Amino acid sequence: MRHGNHTISQLQAHIVWVTKYRYKVLKGNIQQRCRELLIQIYDSEDIRILKGVVSRDHIHMHIEYPPSKSLSDIVKKLKGRTSRKLQMEFKELSKQYWGKHFWAIGYGVWSTGNITEDTVDEYLEHHRSPSNKDTGTMILE
Repeated sequence: MRHGNHTISQLQAHIVWVTKYRYKVLKGNIQQRCRELLIQIYDSEDIRILKGVVSRDHIHMHIEYPPSKSLSDIVKKLKGRTSRKLQMEFKELSKQYWGKHFWAIGYGVWSTGNITEDTVDEYLEHHRSPSNKDTGTMILE
């Protein structure tokens, strides 16, 4: 749970992205360095890794992030910085990735969290109930 001056939030997401052509290049020193880079980026961006996996051809991350960050910007930074650094540090990658693109275009992202739709519906129904008519509540439907 994050607390700001005027906010409280718990934003979580599951993010997946793959190497270009699904080449299985994330192994050995490259895999280890990719892991280190991801941790550095998350630390610098105030993002918490809840769980993560660096597989041979893709990344799975379950993260918790501040409301000031957008998921598209987060993924853009992760993919851009890791691509640039890995290709600079491991010249053998240029044999397979001649166009400077290490990651495939796109990514998958799913929101995760600690409340269900039923919990939200129950909360909203409480505010719709007749006992709350004097609160000035207006229904949005």
